Amino acid sequence: MLVKNTNYSVIYSDDDFVVLNKRSGILIAADRYNEDAPRLDLLAQEEFGKLYAVHRIDKDTSGLIIYARTAEAQRNLSMQFESREVQKTYHALVYGHPLWETLDVDLPLQPDGDSRHRTVASKRYGKPSFTSFRLIGTCGPYSWIEAKPKTGRTHQIRVHLAENGLSIVCDPLYSGNQKPVKLSEIKKKWNGDEYEERPLLSRLALHAYKIEIKHPRTGEPVSFTAPYPKDMDATRKQLAKLFGVDPLV
Repeated sequence: MLVKNTNYSVIYSDDDFVVLNKRSGILIAADRYNEDAPRLDLLAQEEFGKLYAVHRIDKDTSGLIIYARTAEAQRNLSMQFESREVQKTYHALVYGHPLWETLDVDLPLQPDGDSRHRTVASKRYGKPSFTSFRLIGTCGPYSWIEAKPKTGRTHQIRVHLAENGLSIVCDPLYSGNQKPVKLSEIKKKWNGDEYEERPLLSRLALHAYKIEIKHPRTGEPVSFTAPYPKDMDATRKQLAKLFGVDPLV
C-alpha cells in the first residue's frame, strides 16, 4: 500500500536544487532545543539524496523551502540569501483590521531574547530587520496580510506584526489569542453541531507563498509559488465566500 507523504510536496527539482512545500509543524533542519523532532531535510534526503540548507523558515510556518543538491549550488544560493537578492512573499491571516494599506517595519530583532526563546525587538542588541507589509483585505474579524521580509531573522514577520499591534491567527508564541478559526463563529446562519465541529484552522496561519531566486547554474531568474495547505485553503475559501476577499485572486 502506498503511504501518502504529508510532510511536503515537491514544487521543483533539478540537479542543482529542490523546492519543497512543507507542512506546518516540521523543522527544516536540526534544532538545539529538540534534537529528536522530525526534520524535513532528513525526510527529503530519502527521496533526493544529500541536501544542503541555504535558508530557514519557522517550524510552524508552512510553504516554500529550498535545499541545494550540491556544494556549489549551496554556495551560490546562500550568497543570494545573504546579499538579500532573494524576493520572499508570505501570506498571513491576522486578528483585527490594520489602519494602514502598506507598512514598512525597520526594527532590529534579537533572536532567543527571552526565557521562551522568543525573538524580541531590541535597538541595543538586535540585528537589522526589515519587512514590508501590504493589507490584502479584511474579512469579518480577520485580515489577510502580504509580508515581504528583506532580512531573514527568526520569527521576523511574527514579531514585526506583534510590535505593530497585530497577531497572526493561532500563533503560540506572539499572540494572546489562541482561538482556532471556526465556521460557526464567522457564518451567521450556521446549522452544524457545535460539539462535533472541527476547526477550519488551528495552527499558525503563516504561509511562505512565493520565492524568486536566480538559478545557481544559469543565473536566470526563476520564481516558485506554493499552494496553500488544506486547512489554510479551506479557511481562504470560506472567508472569500462570506466576505469577498481572496488573497489568491
